[in-house]
Amino acid sequence: MLILLPPSEGKAGRGRGRPLDLDRLSFPSLTEARERVVEGLVATSARPDAVSRLGVPAGVVEEVRRNIELRDLPTVPAERLYTGVLYDALDLASMSGPALRRARRWVVITSALMGAVRLTDPLPPYRLPICGRLDGVEGLEAHWRGVLQPVLSEAAGRGVVVDGRSSSYQPVWRPTGELADRWVLVRVPGASHHAKHTRGLVARHLCVTGSTARDVPGVAEEIGAAFDVTLHEPARPGKPWVLDVRP
Repeated sequence: MLILLPPSEGKAGRGRGRPLDLDRLSFPSLTEARERVVEGLVATSARPDAVSRLGVPAGVVEEVRRNIELRDLPTVPAERLYTGVLYDALDLASMSGPALRRARRWVVITSALMGAVRLTDPLPPYRLPICGRLDGVEGLEAHWRGVLQPVLSEAAGRGVVVDGRSSSYQPVWRPTGELADRWVLVRVPGASHHAKHTRGLVARHLCVTGSTARDVPGVAEEIGAAFDVTLHEPARPGKPWVLDVRP
């Protein structure tokens, strides 16, 4: 199983780990692409127009300035770096050993900075939305879409892809070919706050219960044991199944 989650704008403060080392991260084939983004973010964050270039609120200017020191900041595992509604609901800290091991094996976070990371990857705090315009990078969405296809297809293997990403991160990778038949998009009717919370709960449920389903209807049945769900077949070949989930 591959559970895709978005990053969060909220990040934990400075960690205590070693500074960023791209060679220590999962998916080493992304190292060159990551280096370009890190270089672009450091350079862009030093510009007078950095806030507008990154597409972030003026109130986070200190976080933008912190980006300049990105290579030297202490790191923290991604499972503790990302905070907010979705990650509060996922609540990794309260998981049992087997559930946490499944989460670390199944969950991948699509990241504007690193492309894709696992929960144990050591990262520094940063501020970079997928809409950011960086020096030396044509566009983050296109940049990552060009390299993530083989990486995440391999990570998915023969399992189901449970997609809990926000709409802004979905374009960086969409399963293709036969893998698209095992791709289900988790959709939560209503406000975005509730959507994030529910997607976190869905990811937690799969990790805690230890999903064994090999196809989308089977995963929908497992999720349906804890939520009110409605499964919609793909609109056409290559499109995802859509699972409406109501807590």
